[in-house]
Amino acid sequence: MTLPRPKAVLWDWDNTLVDGWAAIAAGLNAAFRAHGLPEWTLEEVKARVRRSLRETFPEMFGPAWEQARDTFYAEVRARHLAVLTPMPGAAAAIEAVSAAGLPQGVISNKQGPLLRAEAAHLGWAGHFRALLGAGDAVADKPDPAPFRMALDALGQQSGPEIWYVGDTALDMQAARVAGCTAVLLGNAAHDGGVANAAPDHAFADGTALAAWFRGG
Repeated sequence: MTLPRPKAVLWDWDNTLVDGWAAIAAGLNAAFRAHGLPEWTLEEVKARVRRSLRETFPEMFGPAWEQARDTFYAEVRARHLAVLTPMPGAAAAIEAVSAAGLPQGVISNKQGPLLRAEAAHLGWAGHFRALLGAGDAVADKPDPAPFRMALDALGQQSGPEIWYVGDTALDMQAARVAGCTAVLLGNAAHDGGVANAAPDHAFADGTALAAWFRGG
């Protein structure tokens, strides 16, 4: 694969660097139960969760969305660190980017404090100059607002030499709206496949991405 090396790497979080779906599903289903709505399977959660809570909960719960939000976050906070696991090769990829001397950041639609707690729990926080979650910018991904914040923190400007690495079509859309190169990690099987995601570049997993940065 002949690709120019980026000047900086921005990452999505859930299902790109970590698997935290069990906590997200538990939080959603607690909120659904409290409001008399049918629960979702884990597979449905993976297929449907894309945008941030402050965008989706008013649509899902109407005027009761703030109560549903509180129920969701209480359940997630109670369990998210216990069920959190790195995605295959994620640690190696982060370390390879650091070894290449490139600044890194995270832009996620997970609530900012939860994101930062997870990064600290995994011992990864020191790799990132920016850890931005939902609510940290005036609007959430795919809006470019968090990208502007992250790039300021990294001392970079938007452009094709900035990679945004994610696992969904929305991540690829967000990268392009922000003027960055869209890099898919994984096969996007939960989101219509690679063709639907339409990345600029794709890697099978973190191990493959780490190998590319190491030149192997």
